[in-house]
Amino acid sequence: MADEQIVMAHGGGGALTHELLTETILPALGSSSYRLPDAADLPGEAGLVFTTDAFVVKPLFFRGGDIGSLSVHGTVNDLAVSGAKPIALTMTLVLEEGLSLETVEAVTASAGAAARACGAPIVAGDTKVVARGEADELFITTAGVGRRVPELTLPGLRDGDRVLISGPIADHGIAVMSQREGIDFQTRVRSDSAPVWPLVEALVAAGIDVHAMRDPTRGGLAAVCAEFAEDYGLSITLHEEDIPVRPETAAACSILGLDPLTVANEGKLTAFVAAEDADRALAALRSAPGGEHAAVIGVVTARRTVPVTLRTRFGGQRLVEMPYGEDLPRIC
Repeated sequence: MADEQIVMAHGGGGALTHELLTETILPALGSSSYRLPDAADLPGEAGLVFTTDAFVVKPLFFRGGDIGSLSVHGTVNDLAVSGAKPIALTMTLVLEEGLSLETVEAVTASAGAAARACGAPIVAGDTKVVARGEADELFITTAGVGRRVPELTLPGLRDGDRVLISGPIADHGIAVMSQREGIDFQTRVRSDSAPVWPLVEALVAAGIDVHAMRDPTRGGLAAVCAEFAEDYGLSITLHEEDIPVRPETAAACSILGLDPLTVANEGKLTAFVAAEDADRALAALRSAPGGEHAAVIGVVTARRTVPVTLRTRFGGQRLVEMPYGEDLPRIC
């Protein structure tokens, strides 16, 4: 492997990311798991969950958000979908020489406001500066701590479970990419960057036994379903006509040749619940901020030859695979 090099697709959350983790990074770290989860229990600290993340989105400011608020939302969301209420964050800024102080002020003000709104203050951090040309304006790394909610045991997928999504997919990736490339669609797509804890809290308050959760970021809904199907040895059938996609986002994906299922989201929750709980779970999500357009979009079944399929609105079926890399790099 001495002559192999990292490519952009290694950071896309798809098959190449999995290969990089399992063949290079995890063996070197001595991990007994085939992958490191987005968040995990702190050893010896019952009830505390820890996560870490990095953000390199380009441009720094986009319709619906910026790298500051995005870094907060991405971190608290990893805690939330792991069954933990976010309680505190840390943040590190890597600044490139020549970056304006006005930009730094705007990004940090946005991050601070987002953290306060999420109830997870930024309590510690670090700042580093690198020479001009040794970074791309500004990168952020974060860490977060949350407290596990006892009601969220998350036992894993079961045959017959229903798949729910909290709202329209693919907005974030399209918003960032269109602004970065200077593409002006008739209706401008806005990022969905937002915390998902209110959605999780609504499920808990409704007494829903959530079997699994994930925020469909890099690799989108397709990556989440493909990964869960592999992890639990089950299959998932998605129903295209039930998956919410805003018309302007669908049009943009069609023009650009992108599949909305593989485009990243930054404020959506994917939840798997028992069939008998699906209607109550849907009502709970629709009652929470950001969940007004939630939908039941699929079903978990016993393992078939194909792990994940999409039943199209025309009555046919197509394979949904784990994305190989990333169609839209640097969107988070």
